Amino acid sequence: MLLWNNETEIQFFAEALKNFASPEQLFYNLNSGYFAYVPKNVDGEGQTLQSRNSLIGQFTEKWTKDLFSQIAIKYGLYAVNSVVCEEVGLPKRSNADLAFCTTHSVIQRPENIKLIFEIKMSIVSNYKYINPHNILFIGDYKSHKGNPALLRSDSMLKAIGKSINIRVSGVESTKIPIIILGNSPITDSYIKKVDFLKTAGVIQGFWSLNPKPTNSEHIRNTSNKGFQTIENFEMFQP
Repeated sequence: MLLWNNETEIQFFAEALKNFASPEQLFYNLNSGYFAYVPKNVDGEGQTLQSRNSLIGQFTEKWTKDLFSQIAIKYGLYAVNSVVCEEVGLPKRSNADLAFCTTHSVIQRPENIKLIFEIKMSIVSNYKYINPHNILFIGDYKSHKGNPALLRSDSMLKAIGKSINIRVSGVESTKIPIIILGNSPITDSYIKKVDFLKTAGVIQGFWSLNPKPTNSEHIRNTSNKGFQTIENFEMFQP
């Protein structure tokens, strides 16, 4: 299985355009063309397109399920999206993006949930849309104005807040490991925070599933492994 890369992002755009999305839902329509993000040398806002958020969310939840299913099977478990368990702070409106469970059901009992994943992934690099068969990579995340995935403070805060809510929901919830999955580095301001959260047992780790988000310098791992870049699939092996 391949980890996240530029080809994965191009695959998302191609599938979305083919099946259900218009270019305007996926790209900024600028004077110089359609772009995944506003390039730094172009006037325009830098936030992510709201219309793209739910689409990439659905794609990344399925993508991570496919990636982790083979690991779950080795332990006699199922990788399940959108898991609901009120007893551990996972109501329907705030379910687990992905979890390892002893049964394949979306509705779970606390004792059946063995691992919870919160997914904070997005389009990381920048691309130019020419036509459905021609989507060009034009630069890494440092070349555009957007803040993708774990580089967004609001994504980090939402992941931390949800994890804390799970931890304080009851005795059962204190036993379930929680891992945040991303596809970007983190910012310098979160280095100490992620290591503290891991040491304190709140979150067992922030993992980037993107081994090569840029060729330039970036945070790959923190000293206590609160944040780790997964370099290859073998790192998942026990």
